[in-house]
Amino acid sequence: MNIDFLITTAAVGSFFIGHGEEGAAVIFLFYVAEFLESHAGERARRSVLFLMKLSPEVATVKRDGREFKIPVQEVKVDDVVVVRPGEKIPLDGIVVRGISSVNQAPITGESMPVTKQVGDTVYAGTINNEGFLEIKVTKRSEETLLSKIIRLVEEAQKVKSPTEKFIDKFSKYYTPSVIFLAVIVAIIPTFMFNMSFDEWFYKALVLLVVSCPCALAISTPVAMVSGITSAARNGVLIKGSAYVEEISKIKVFAFDKTGTLTEGKLEVTDIVPLGHSRSEILLRAASLEALSEHPIGRAIVEAAKKEGIKLKAVEDFKAIAGKGVMGKIDGETCYVGSRKLFKDFFNDLPEAHVGKLESEGKTVVFVGNEEKVIGLIAVMDRIRETTIMTMRELGRRNIKTVMLTGDNERTARAIANKIGISEYHAELLPQDKVIMVEKLTEKYGSVGMVG
Repeated sequence: MNIDFLITTAAVGSFFIGHGEEGAAVIFLFYVAEFLESHAGERARRSVLFLMKLSPEVATVKRDGREFKIPVQEVKVDDVVVVRPGEKIPLDGIVVRGISSVNQAPITGESMPVTKQVGDTVYAGTINNEGFLEIKVTKRSEETLLSKIIRLVEEAQKVKSPTEKFIDKFSKYYTPSVIFLAVIVAIIPTFMFNMSFDEWFYKALVLLVVSCPCALAISTPVAMVSGITSAARNGVLIKGSAYVEEISKIKVFAFDKTGTLTEGKLEVTDIVPLGHSRSEILLRAASLEALSEHPIGRAIVEAAKKEGIKLKAVEDFKAIAGKGVMGKIDGETCYVGSRKLFKDFFNDLPEAHVGKLESEGKTVVFVGNEEKVIGLIAVMDRIRETTIMTMRELGRRNIKTVMLTGDNERTARAIANKIGISEYHAELLPQDKVIMVEKLTEKYGSVGMVG
């Protein structure tokens, strides 16, 4: 017996004592509150469904030189799976053949793709951008990093607030006590004192009605829903009522970087000409990158479109996995890519320019021809307009801020310095972020994680 049972009993009793409209109102308000709370939780449940969709349902397994498509649940540890460009990696594993850049943003939050080659670890749900990979599976589908993340989210949603726990505990004893007392009121006077059963049964129903804890039953979920809904209107998803009450106690806020402090979208921030004009560098880079699926390439093409640059046709295009692209433009062989690509062709690289850009947390793309490097293009995940203002306001309220990110140390340091965060932790996987939040909780007390 819980508060639901007591409210239903009281509502039915109200009909017998001539106040049916009040009983109907109580039931209506109670279930409206329950509906609103359920509706608020639906947004958190959708986040779990989104995570589940990150992992493909089918994997291409290579056995005895032949390829088979089978459900990921049937793939065994030590099986070799084949992942082609543009496909999602189905299971955690180690690369045994091939080289490619992999977009790990859905799992680690790292904004830049990471080069993966033989011996490197890859995770289910990440995206193979350009090269052909063969991966030896190290974990079954229910044991992958993505599966662990889903379980963490589901467990977080089940946590109840202290008030709700109190209501549950209170109703466990309160409801049986009221029912027992009502039975005594209806029976004892009749059988021990020969009083009218109808009169005392009526009084027992009155007792049930006045004892109905409507305020407790309705106010708690309504208050929680109001808080969660208000936060949602401002772009904040609170994953359960337990966290609404904890917000007032928070001493430290830990922020994810990609998509939280930043917009999660790469953009060109600098173009450094080295013997050629700015427009010529962007033209060559964008013409080549238009044939690539790399996120950096898309940012360069977008920059060219904004400047009204008309792209040229490319001949003999070739993607060099993990390094860059090459091709002929107007008969001239051009290269666009990373330091690794240009080290294969040139000994003298513009390290002074590169070092300055990288110290600002930017990723540097080299542009060149067969003779030399003709320019540099820097890209970066843009910081949100409200980030610096938010950090300042939290500091004014004496709330400490910490940044947790999957990005590399240099990028993390540059972003932290720019937005005014003194403490940051880089190159973290999702489970590492959980551990870090636990450490922060031990050190500072109540901690809020945003991201």
